[in-house]
Amino acid sequence: MTSSVEYSSIALKQLKKMDRQTAALIISYIEKKLVNCTEPRRFGKGLQGKLKDKWRYRVGNYRIPAKIEDDRITIMILEVGHRRSIDLEK
Repeated sequence: MTSSVEYSSIALKQLKKMDRQTAALIISYIEKKLVNCTEPRRFGKGLQGKLKDKWRYRVGNYRIPAKIEDDRITIMILEVGHRRSIDLEK
């Protein structure tokens, strides 16, 4: 079974605000590594504590927090932002 990727409205807004080159780099990473992937956890890192149900992918200086639903193998991209300013507590 392969995975599909969905974007939250917040993630889409953040991608639109970024410069085109950075947004293209992030979207390219998602398309190459996560779409139709059978094991999406191998590319990311699991978060700890109260965020243990979420995963983080890192593209250069940017982080992509996501939630992986195993029953459908869906990756929900929650947010996209610079690693300095991203709030993983949301």
